[in-house]
Amino acid sequence: MNPITIETTVGEIVRAVPARSRIFENLGIDYCCGGKKPLAEVCRAKGLDPATVVAMLAALDGDAETTAANPDAMTLAELCNHIEQFHHGYLREELPRLDFMTRKVAAVHGDHEPRLLEVRRVFEAFNVEMTAHTKEEDETIFPAIRQLESAKGDRTTAAANLNASFAKLESEHDRAGAALVQLKDLTDSYNPPDWACNTFRALFDALARLEQNTHQHVHKENNVLFPRALAIGGAA
Repeated sequence: MNPITIETTVGEIVRAVPARSRIFENLGIDYCCGGKKPLAEVCRAKGLDPATVVAMLAALDGDAETTAANPDAMTLAELCNHIEQFHHGYLREELPRLDFMTRKVAAVHGDHEPRLLEVRRVFEAFNVEMTAHTKEEDETIFPAIRQLESAKGDRTTAAANLNASFAKLESEHDRAGAALVQLKDLTDSYNPPDWACNTFRALFDALARLEQNTHQHVHKENNVLFPRALAIGGAA
């Protein structure tokens, strides 16, 4: 394992040890859509001391209990399967639940707390785009990646075709990330007011979990799956 330096990109840091995402989540560091930025740059933007963050990451690496699925150790087909199961599957179950809760909480409490109406609006757009996004990946992109990995001979054309698709998907990832930032701001970092009902509290907890799952989802695609697919096709 290569040592972490302040010039290592945050995506590379999490790619090497996925459990490091916990540190970045706690510090509010974007390692998915912003994964190509070096640690020094993101720390500077957040007002953090890079050396302290490196020490925190090193301490986590020394914890034998911080084990997690390592996407870099998977074949491309295995990684596609993993994303479909753990991230697309999560969204298929969770988005309808969040759709119900955002609608209910906005209807009941929106007059008292207008930000909940905005939470509903932002979530609706997120829901529509991510549902279409995962459908395209399941039906078109991931089968093409599996075929690319198993193909014999020249893979250049197939990789070039995927490159254009990856650019579109990464743009959609950026919009999803921006929506999550809005939701976090609108919910005071998912902290409900004292008077909040149980559904209200469950909604904020679910939104926090949505953010974490989506960050990991996007990281695995932007920083691992897509670059590796392009590399084997010679289009990186």
